[in-house]
Amino acid sequence: RECGAGAGSGVKMEGVGLCANNKQKQNQMLPNKMRGEFTRNQRKDSEGFSEFPDLEFEYSDADKWTVELSELYSYTEGPEFLLNRKCFEEDFHTHMLDQKWTELDSVQHRAHAMRLLDGLDVIGRERRLKVARAILYMAQGTFSECSSEMEVQHWMRYNVFLLLDVGAFTALVELLNMEIDNSAACSSAVRKPAISLADSTDLRVLLNIMYLMVEAIQREEPTDSPEWRTIRETFKSELGSPLYNHEPVSVMLFGMVTKFCSGHAPHFPMKKVLLLLWKTILFTLGGFEQLQCSKVSKRVALGLPPLPEDSIRVVRSMRAASPPASASDLIEQQQRRARREHKALIKQDNLDAFNEKDPYKADDAREDEEENDDNDNSLEAEPFPLERDEVMPPPIPHPPSERVCFPKGLPWAPKVREKDIENFLESSRSKFIGYTLGNDTNTVVGLPRPIHESIKTLKQHKYVSIAEVQITKEEEYLKTPLSGGEEELELCATELLYQGILPNLPQYMIALLKILLAAAPTSKAKTDSINILADVLPEEMPTTVLQSMKLGVDVNRHKEIIVKAISAILLLLLKHFKLNHIYQFEYMAQHLVFANCIPLILKFFNQNIMSYITAKNSISALDFPHCVVHELPELTAESLEAGDNNQFCWRNLFSCINLLRILNKLTKWKHSRTMMLVVFKSAPILKRALKVKQAMMQLYVLKLLKVQTKYLGRQWRKSNMKSMSAIYQKVRHRLNDDWAYGNDLDARPWDFQAEECALRANIERFNSRRYDKNQSNPEFLPVDNCLQSVLGQRIDLPEDFQMNYDLWLEREVFSKPISWEELLQ
Repeated sequence: RECGAGAGSGVKMEGVGLCANNKQKQNQMLPNKMRGEFTRNQRKDSEGFSEFPDLEFEYSDADKWTVELSELYSYTEGPEFLLNRKCFEEDFHTHMLDQKWTELDSVQHRAHAMRLLDGLDVIGRERRLKVARAILYMAQGTFSECSSEMEVQHWMRYNVFLLLDVGAFTALVELLNMEIDNSAACSSAVRKPAISLADSTDLRVLLNIMYLMVEAIQREEPTDSPEWRTIRETFKSELGSPLYNHEPVSVMLFGMVTKFCSGHAPHFPMKKVLLLLWKTILFTLGGFEQLQCSKVSKRVALGLPPLPEDSIRVVRSMRAASPPASASDLIEQQQRRARREHKALIKQDNLDAFNEKDPYKADDAREDEEENDDNDNSLEAEPFPLERDEVMPPPIPHPPSERVCFPKGLPWAPKVREKDIENFLESSRSKFIGYTLGNDTNTVVGLPRPIHESIKTLKQHKYVSIAEVQITKEEEYLKTPLSGGEEELELCATELLYQGILPNLPQYMIALLKILLAAAPTSKAKTDSINILADVLPEEMPTTVLQSMKLGVDVNRHKEIIVKAISAILLLLLKHFKLNHIYQFEYMAQHLVFANCIPLILKFFNQNIMSYITAKNSISALDFPHCVVHELPELTAESLEAGDNNQFCWRNLFSCINLLRILNKLTKWKHSRTMMLVVFKSAPILKRALKVKQAMMQLYVLKLLKVQTKYLGRQWRKSNMKSMSAIYQKVRHRLNDDWAYGNDLDARPWDFQAEECALRANIERFNSRRYDKNQSNPEFLPVDNCLQSVLGQRIDLPEDFQMNYDLWLEREVFSKPISWEELLQ
């Protein structure tokens, strides 16, 4: 906090480190009957988690197109589909009589689109809203004339490209700016005790059209015409440049987020704003596949060796591991076994019972899988330290079909930093020779032959990152501001976005995290928290049980979509800024840390994560475009409770992986932030997340466990050998990294604050040098040496100087002798 985060600037966090002690206290406060039921439910949950099958989840930039379209609308907005259709048909039939939209030719389509666009440019608010609804109906695919969902999607794309071609997007941005600055609507919303869907009607219609346009245009199809491909590329460059309102559209949307969080505009439909912001960033900057391609090309441009592997492909080929058992599970299993043996009245002494049958071995499938995965699991399954020296029997063999098969060899090529080689050589020289050579990594005179081999192996796996090259260049620019030359700044979409959000980036990060906290399932409603349900609550609250259930599903789905959008926005920005320039990434990451992002993400995961990932908060019959093509079935309480038949919720698993990746980005190579993971007791929270049998999610959980293993103590490592083994199998190895021990020289606690301060100083120097042209050092500015131009400049002198000019001339010129010979020399 002393590193520069202002008091109260972050997101307030409470109760992050909830561990077993808190659960025991809660359990003790329950009545006996309830406590027994609570324990039975816990036991049932703990026994069943390994029975979850592997989740067939493929990580991508976004979900299926139909899902992304349906998530734009809340179920409360359902009646508005027919209202949009009515507004379109009233205007359409007055000009086209009884013709259908799908029967017209392209010239008539264009003429009607132009006519609608002219209708937006009217003073009357009601008339303007009707025309906007008619345009929205076009963007929704003129669904009343379609017989299938595929036909709706076809006409959606056709209509959207038509609207873009006639200039609809520019008009929509202008109208949106007008609505953002509408002080009357903002003051009215602030005074209202309860905000509903009706307060944001104009904004929702505009944001719906803009989202559908961005979503439809960014989707590439093999059958797209060359004209459409050209339109797409032009729109992509325009969307990322300061063409609309002299700033990128993303910056305008960020401004809406901060205005909403400040309380000045509580009626803003935040879910739609965040979805449009996410899709705009995804479209203009590119997704994860494009990021990988950009990284490869940038390494080639910098003369660096190619990447050792394609990380996306490696992660997709990984298999999930069986989750490890927690200590409480093992103790419960041991107690159950003891009770069963007591009932059977088997009269044997303790030693015989111990030798014949392992009392810590469970009957359930999870323990069988653990024995299969790791024969050294005896260390993990020891609840009692006094019996540690007993001879354990060999594990019972199981059929090979139960084993989890890993590919031969490790999935990742090991990496070594230049710093690691230097440290190894320094320690070797001081040990064998007694002197050091600084940064020299080539001189090996006097060192034993095995050290030569070690250095050769280290250099074979040496990896130089783009960030290291950028840091070195930045140091050179600061050392030699004159002779270093001008920096070649490529004005790509990422650079333009960073320049746009730089002045207010801390506020943007705090606003996003505030909304994320309000949408997290572990958050409790408080009076000071922001209301994110303004665009989901109806004007009249439900009166029946069925309506209440439907609204409950809608609210939960609404929150899940917000979490999905924010997690994707933060991850995309971090990754793109890191590739563009490391100090852009560090600036954003540091403000996320100052705003309590690390404890917030841990608080998010401090829940029953399997329940969150398998949540069924969706009603497929009400999803767009299904609801406008097919007749709606009669909804019942049973059908709402049953939900869909999916094995898991794609958006929730996507959000969890994104949040874990953000946490990895924030803590990687930062000892002070790694210690935050330890202080907030993240290990048990992360270990519970390993119950999700999905390889990518497990990988990022294991990475987070790996960085803090050395700080958790020897006892934790001994009792979590299953997790240690999984880290070895799945996470990339850094040669010379003693992650499994406690001998890290860099982990000195008194350097943590200095580390953040030094990083912040480097960031400020970078931002000042590259973006703050007004604050440049006057000593480094170019000097005008031409006599004529200098004497020809008009300089305004103050009045008192002009009045006393004779005195100044006498004192400064005539009374002082001038040695012209010395001056000429």
